[in-house]
Amino acid sequence: MSKPKLFLLDAYALIYRSYFAFIKNPRINSKGMNTSASFGFMNILNELLRKEEPDHIAVVFDVNKPTFRHEMYKEYKANREKMPEELRENIPYIRDMIKAMNIPLIEQEGYEADDVIGTLAKRLEKEGVDVFMMTPDKDYGQLVSQNIKMYKPKRFGQGIDILGVEEINEKYKLKEPTQLIDILALWGDASDNIPGAPGIGEKTDIKLVGEYGSVEGIYEHIEDLKGKQKEKLIENKEQVMLSKELVTINIDVPLDQDYSDLERKEPNAEALEKIFDELEFRNLKARVIPQKAAPAPSAQGSLFDAMPEEEETYSDLDSLQSIETDYKLIITKKDTEEFAELLKKQKAFCFDTETTSAEPIKAELVGMSFSWEKRKAFYVSIKGNDLDLNTIIDLFKPILEDIGVEITAQNAKYDMLVMRKYGVQLSRNLFDTMIAHYLIQPELPHNIDSIAERYLQYKKVTTESLIGKKGKNQISMAQLNPEKVKDYACEDADITYQLKPLLEKELEDHNLTKLFQEVEMPLISVLADMEFYGVKIDSEALKNIANELREELIELEKNIHQMAGMEFNIASPKQLGEVLFERLKITDKPKRTKTKQYATGEDVL
Repeated sequence: MSKPKLFLLDAYALIYRSYFAFIKNPRINSKGMNTSASFGFMNILNELLRKEEPDHIAVVFDVNKPTFRHEMYKEYKANREKMPEELRENIPYIRDMIKAMNIPLIEQEGYEADDVIGTLAKRLEKEGVDVFMMTPDKDYGQLVSQNIKMYKPKRFGQGIDILGVEEINEKYKLKEPTQLIDILALWGDASDNIPGAPGIGEKTDIKLVGEYGSVEGIYEHIEDLKGKQKEKLIENKEQVMLSKELVTINIDVPLDQDYSDLERKEPNAEALEKIFDELEFRNLKARVIPQKAAPAPSAQGSLFDAMPEEEETYSDLDSLQSIETDYKLIITKKDTEEFAELLKKQKAFCFDTETTSAEPIKAELVGMSFSWEKRKAFYVSIKGNDLDLNTIIDLFKPILEDIGVEITAQNAKYDMLVMRKYGVQLSRNLFDTMIAHYLIQPELPHNIDSIAERYLQYKKVTTESLIGKKGKNQISMAQLNPEKVKDYACEDADITYQLKPLLEKELEDHNLTKLFQEVEMPLISVLADMEFYGVKIDSEALKNIANELREELIELEKNIHQMAGMEFNIASPKQLGEVLFERLKITDKPKRTKTKQYATGEDVL
C-alpha cells in the first residue's frame, strides 16, 4: 500500500512565477485586467491535482506584516521592490479560487510561508506521510529528509524536479541537507537583504562548508585559512552568524492544523465557475469543471509542459554573492595606463559612470566601469587614483570618442552629459539598453535592476545598499572607499553587457531594429545637446504671464466666495468640504476619506 501524499504549496513563490511566466505576452481580459498571475497559478494547481492526485493539500501564504526576522534584523527585505499593482489585483481572485477548490489556505502572523510549511512538514513526516513542498525557492532544501521532498518547477517550463536527500546533497556537495543553512548563511540573499559573507564566491562557500561542516566549524578553524578569504570572514563574522539565524526556517510555528484538516475535498463548481467567468477563463473552466465544458481546449497548455522559453521563473535569482566574477579595481598609475592600452584594442565595450548625483549637470565623476566579457569588468576609480583627473580623462577621451567603437550603456544620455562636463564627446555609435527595453516593453520599468531580473534572473546590488535611502542621511558615492564601489560599478557594466545581445534579438524579433537604430539612438545625442545647452528664458514675459494669472485667480476667488455666501480658504480641503457638502449640500451622499474628512479630490468633484 502506497504512503499518503501531502502537497504544501508556497503561494507567493508560485504566484510570482505565474505572473512573470507571461511577462512578455501578458493575458489581458476584455476589461483590461492583467490576469496572468491568476491564470498561471490555477493552471499549476490544476495540473498538480491531475498528475499527482494528492490525498492532502494546502496552500500557504505570507502575511503582509513584520515577522520575527524583522525584529531580529530591521533591514530584512528592506530592498524588496513593491509588488506590481497588476499582480496585486490578482491576489483576491487567487485566494477565492483556492477557497472554491475547497483547499485549505493557511497563514500565520509573525511567520513566513516557509516557516509554516517547514513546521507542517516536520510534524507530519512523523505520521508516515510523504510530504512534497512545491516551491522554486532553494531555501527549502534545508528541510528535505527521507519523507520530505522539494517539488520544484523547472525553469523554462520543462516539467518539475523532485529533490530528496540525495539530490540536495549532490547539488550542494553536502553530507546532510541541514548544512544548506550554513551555505545560505555565507551566500546571503540580495532579494531578502541578508548580508552573508561578501567577497567570497559560491564555489568557495560550498568548499568551506564541505571541509569544516558548518559556519561555526569554519570559525573554529579560521587560522587555517589565508589571505583575503580569512580577512573577509573575520571582518564579517557578526553578520554571517546573523545571516544563519535569518536563513534558518523555523519549524516550531504554533499551528492549529492537523493532518485531517488538509484532506483533499471536492471543489465548489458553482463558485469556481463564477470566478472563471469574471476573469474570462473559458478554456481553463472547461478543464477544471468538465461538466460545464466549452469547446475542447487547445490553446492554453500547462505551465509544466508547454511554457515557452521566455516564460521564466523569478523566484530563485542569482546575485553577486552566488556567482564567481572577475572584477578589477584600476587605481594605480601603472594599472590605469595599461588598462587604457587594453581598452584601445576593443572594438566594442560597455561603459558606465559612477557619480555624485542622479542629475547629470550637477554630478561629479567618481569613476568609470567597462566590460566586454561576461562576468568580467574593470572599475577605473577617480578617487584615490595615482593619476589626477585631467590625466585620466586625457587617457580615455580618444577611446570614448572613437566613432569606430560601439559603446553599450544603460541610459546613455546620462553618461553623455556627465562626460561632456569633462570635455569628452561620447561616441554616437551607441546601443542603449534602457531605450531598447522601452521599445520592447514600454509598460514595464526600465531600470537596470528590473531588466536584469527579467532577462538574466539576476538580483543586482541596489544603490541604496551602498549609499542609503534618499534623505538627509544618504551619502555620496564619492564618500565610499573605491574598493567598496568596485563590485557595484563593475556589476553595472557586466550586466549591461550581458543584456545587449538579448535585447538586440528582441528588437529584431519585434521588427524594431530600424526604429531603434535610425530614430531612437540618434535622438539621444539631440536630447543631450538640448539638456546641456538649455534654453533662453524671457524673464520679463514670464513675469507678465504670472501677473495676469494672479489677477485671474483673485477674481475667481471672489466669485467662489460670492457663490458660497462666505469667505473661506479654498486651498483647505477641510474648509472646502464643509462649504460644498454642509453649507451648499451639493449631494446627499458625500464621499469621505479614511480620516472621515469630506473627499474633495478632482475625481470626486
